[in-house]
Amino acid sequence: MQSITNNQVKKRYTCPQLPLAVYREVAAHLRQVIGVDAGLITKPLHGSQEPFDYYASQIESLWVEYSQDLPTESKQQIQAILDYYGKRFQSWKLIEG
Repeated sequence: MQSITNNQVKKRYTCPQLPLAVYREVAAHLRQVIGVDAGLITKPLHGSQEPFDYYASQIESLWVEYSQDLPTESKQQIQAILDYYGKRFQSWKLIEG
């Protein structure tokens, strides 16, 4: 999902089998880029009809937020970080809508 509010861009990415620890590492790595904030959205724990899957991630998505005015170099850093983890583990999917 990509949304723009108050001159801020917010995107959400998912990688269905990525472990929680790696999601946390990616978010921490992204927050090191000046002007970027990132965090995790967890999957609901209660009321799910799906059985627990040890190979599925506990995280629904990773969100990344930054100003539309973020320098190109910083945007390239964001993409490089996502590409690095995507190549090591599994490709990221941008969540639409």
